[in-house]
Amino acid sequence: MAHSFFITMEKKSFTFDEIKLKLVNYCVYQDRCHSEVEQKMKEFLLIPEAKDDILLYLIKENYLNEERFTRSYIRGKFYIKHWGKNKIKLNLKQKGITEKLISKCMDEIDENDYEETIDKIYKDYFSKQKGLKDYQRKSKTIKYLLSKGFEYDIILEVNNE
Repeated sequence: MAHSFFITMEKKSFTFDEIKLKLVNYCVYQDRCHSEVEQKMKEFLLIPEAKDDILLYLIKENYLNEERFTRSYIRGKFYIKHWGKNKIKLNLKQKGITEKLISKCMDEIDENDYEETIDKIYKDYFSKQKGLKDYQRKSKTIKYLLSKGFEYDIILEVNNE
């Protein structure tokens, strides 16, 4: 007979300094943006003034740096996840990062690396499409690259070289 266990956890109370330390560690573990830190703060019952104090502290001590976050996010999503610029921009905007900051930080992606990545993904994906006519394979491959956030004109440009 299977038993089911229910674990109940009481809401633990933390002091202001403990919460501040938890948020410092949250930022140290990985670069964060303001909206992520504000979301994390919702776990703690803080009055608005306390939230502001913590945010200001994190910014002043450089634990929270929107540009550093944006640059590291762009590098990670491109060089590790192989996302295109459109998908990266969209996800950063959803995190509340401004268009201006996104544009400024896009230089984290080397243009040659960008084109080589498109070329490599194109060839890999195209070669895996079996039992289709060439134009169908090409169409599916372009759709795949678009879904990864690469720009149509650049896909065609790289593909025609």
